[in-house]
Amino acid sequence: MRRSSVAAAALAGGVAFVALRALRRRPLDLEGRVALVTGGSRGLGLLLARELGARGACVAICARDEAELGRAEEDLRGRNVRVLCVRCDVTDPDALVSAVEAVRRRWGRLDVLVNNAGVIQVGPLEVMTREDFERALQVNAMGFVSGVLAALPVMRACGGGRIVNIGSIGGEVPLPHLLPYVFSKYAAVGLSEGLRVELAKHGIIVTTVIPGLMRTGSIYQARFKGDREAELAWFGAGGSLRLTSMDADRAARRIVAALERGEAYVTLSWQATLVRLAHALAPGLFADVMGLVDRVLPAPDGEDPGEERRGLEMRGSRVPPGVTRLADEAAVRNNELGV
Repeated sequence: MRRSSVAAAALAGGVAFVALRALRRRPLDLEGRVALVTGGSRGLGLLLARELGARGACVAICARDEAELGRAEEDLRGRNVRVLCVRCDVTDPDALVSAVEAVRRRWGRLDVLVNNAGVIQVGPLEVMTREDFERALQVNAMGFVSGVLAALPVMRACGGGRIVNIGSIGGEVPLPHLLPYVFSKYAAVGLSEGLRVELAKHGIIVTTVIPGLMRTGSIYQARFKGDREAELAWFGAGGSLRLTSMDADRAARRIVAALERGEAYVTLSWQATLVRLAHALAPGLFADVMGLVDRVLPAPDGEDPGEERRGLEMRGSRVPPGVTRLADEAAVRNNELGV
């Protein structure tokens, strides 16, 4: 038998062995486990904290805004979730170390880290600056790095753990008018996949989550440039309509189930799955089609197009009545409106 055949057989055997081990892996029982969710005060992070708590976990949430944390804490305690709130900016590595230490002091361990904190900027490249790209990278990718490095010593001392990294369909395919976000999410997805490879030997299982648009209400926390109201109109419609977005509560349940099972990779929504498949089959054609989409998106017109504004500041402008109804309802439920 040729050496190449022996090598191929050995590789196939190794793959089969790993696959069988994965199939036999017992789901993680979250009862009494300790989880830390970054960006857990609103939106998907808050939904994940609720779901983890409903399954019996002790949940720590961290975010920058104390008022948001206070409202989230009240929400979670009202659901009988054992919760700890920590004010933390994920762009500060020392703050994440302190957050993990606060969790360890309260509950003595850390079993689950959910890297969820993120920012999104919407607008054409012409109005984006180097600072926009740097901010996106610091929060959406380096924030994940800092969270993992802070959590690893505690998880290893506990004999293992689970890490969930919330990526995006924007970390898999090129999307127009979202370039700083796409840039940072590509980095986050690559990091997450590499972490699964390197941390398995320590008993730490990493799950990469690729959501499409979800009805969390987070359109009002996104930041817009260019023709800001027009950008909010198309982005808000996409994040509100049933045809283009996924119910966020269902997304949270799916993510936590994947965490329990230790799945490697989860794509949320049939829309995101279809987009990923199209890009994989014909990346050049996909890029050309996105180039055509870019041509019909709003040009950077209006007064001071380089000025950034949050969606919350423009709520209700240039969006047909009823189009964002589902996102508006979700924003109220998920602490996205600052009230």
